[in-house]
Amino acid sequence: MKWSGFKNLEELGESDNAALDSLKRRIGFAGLVILCFAALIFSRLWFLQLYKGEEYKSRAENNRVRVSEVAAPRGNILDRKGREMVTNRPSFNVVLVREDSNNVDELIKDIASALHLDISDLWAKLRGAEGKPRHLPIRLVEDVSWDTLAYVENHNQEFPGIRIEVAPARVYHYGDLAAHAIGYLGEISKKELSKRDATIYSGGDLIGKMGLERLREKDLRGEKGSSSSEVNARGFEQQLLRSLEPLPGNDIQLTLDAKLQQVAERLMAEGEKAGAVVAMEVKTGRMLVLDSNPVLPLSQFVGGISHKNWNALLENDKHPLINKVVQAMYPPGSTYKMMTAMAGLATGVIDPNSVFYCPGYYYFAGRRYHCWKRGGHGAVDLKRAISESCDVYFYQVGMRVGVDNLARMANKFGLGHKSGIEMEHEKGGLTPTKEWKRKKYQTKWQEGETLSVAIGQGFNLVTPLQICLMTATIANGGTSYKPQLIEKITDPDGQVLMEFEPVISNQLEGEKVFLKLIREGMEEVVQGRRGTARKVKIKGVTIGGKTGTAQVVRLKQYRGLKEEEIPYKYRDHAWFTCYAPAEDPEIAITVLVEHGLHGGSGAGPIARALLEEYFAERIALAAVEEEKKKNE
Repeated sequence: MKWSGFKNLEELGESDNAALDSLKRRIGFAGLVILCFAALIFSRLWFLQLYKGEEYKSRAENNRVRVSEVAAPRGNILDRKGREMVTNRPSFNVVLVREDSNNVDELIKDIASALHLDISDLWAKLRGAEGKPRHLPIRLVEDVSWDTLAYVENHNQEFPGIRIEVAPARVYHYGDLAAHAIGYLGEISKKELSKRDATIYSGGDLIGKMGLERLREKDLRGEKGSSSSEVNARGFEQQLLRSLEPLPGNDIQLTLDAKLQQVAERLMAEGEKAGAVVAMEVKTGRMLVLDSNPVLPLSQFVGGISHKNWNALLENDKHPLINKVVQAMYPPGSTYKMMTAMAGLATGVIDPNSVFYCPGYYYFAGRRYHCWKRGGHGAVDLKRAISESCDVYFYQVGMRVGVDNLARMANKFGLGHKSGIEMEHEKGGLTPTKEWKRKKYQTKWQEGETLSVAIGQGFNLVTPLQICLMTATIANGGTSYKPQLIEKITDPDGQVLMEFEPVISNQLEGEKVFLKLIREGMEEVVQGRRGTARKVKIKGVTIGGKTGTAQVVRLKQYRGLKEEEIPYKYRDHAWFTCYAPAEDPEIAITVLVEHGLHGGSGAGPIARALLEEYFAERIALAAVEEEKKKNE
């Protein structure tokens, strides 16, 4: 019995040891599991607090603090005398911050109804902002009225996520003056945004879309500021924490004269004329007037132009979206005859005393080419040919010179190629040659076509700016200047950053000796007893000029009709180009009135009004002197 008891005790001890070992293993495994969980927890804590600490700190800060960009006021645009043409004013925009709205669908319905807006337009703005961070504002309506501003502010609790944004808006002190040159702003598109510096531009920014607003975007835009505000859980601002003021853009002073530009645009608007008026300083190339009619309605572009207004501009048969100063091309008509005369003198086929007889027509290859004066001019020399615009004289000079020589001379005066003016999409025009026709139409030049070219018809195409440049080159004795639109650029403190000097683009050499003869003929156009623009004459100012009629199309069914009975779109274009004072030219002016019929009556009065404005003091003094002589 004793022996077996000892045996059982021994067995019991072995059983306890096994259980103890099992317990130890379980405790060890549990400890390992606890240790793993602890490691995971500590790893997560390290990841969240150390590795991702700054990010979550920033998110938490963003929930409390909202940082907003502050748009910079764009630079001002001034005329040559410092008159403010375009400046800025504060405007109020309604924006949506999606992060602060729990139900955007309902919010859009409510705000559209409250502001009497089309809900589809608002949704289009939201779709356009897809991919944009939710805390960044989406501009729903720009430049709202005071009534709208007050309503939104007084009911802000009803529109969670809707805010009022203050931004500078353009002010056009002279209305639509020089609209094609100045241009307009619009919201940056996704395509534009992809090509721009992301540190400067963001969605919703306004950017220059046309004219100098686009071409000089870098100078005008300024630098954005920022503001940091503390917000509550609903996103409403509690206090301003800090702010960085924006830096305004640079000011641009133009060479344009606002008063002269007003005269041109007012006279072109009378009777709803379409066309262009260009004026420049003869001795510098500085542009004084750049008017394209109809003008662009700049006010419609403030805050974004509507589809209705945009379509109306597109469908307007007078094409207000085209800058006719540099983008529209017309046959030069009789204004080209100075080039034919210059080519004739330079090649020696005529001299100042050369005389051609004009019976009212010219026969060539069995066909009769008429002069504008059906009864003819009789015996005509160079001066009279220019002053009375005799077609037969220039037919014969053109045939002797040849089309290639005509083109070479025209090119020297700026025709047939771009001038380089700081305006968009400038056209170079066309001075045809034999080689040009062979390449264009795979056929040879017909000599009869030279007759049309010699009087500014046929394939000839020019812009109004080119004719003004040609006139200025004749007036100043043979120097062609690159047309200059900007006088200087200054920073917000008034310091001059850039000043522009006249740039010579071409200088006539041997041919300049003939310019005096051309000017004498042009003076007779206005000052002469039988000149085609004698009605433009002004007491006290001697003017040299040239009229022109550019044929639109030959239609037999309208022959014999009175001009006013011909449909508008088939009437001839009217040209008048001039310079003054003839003894020491200062200004050159070119006027093109689409379908205006005659240069002397359709375009000449506009040039005369500009000269009267420009030489107002001189004309007044001449009147005083004349009165004194009468009283003596």
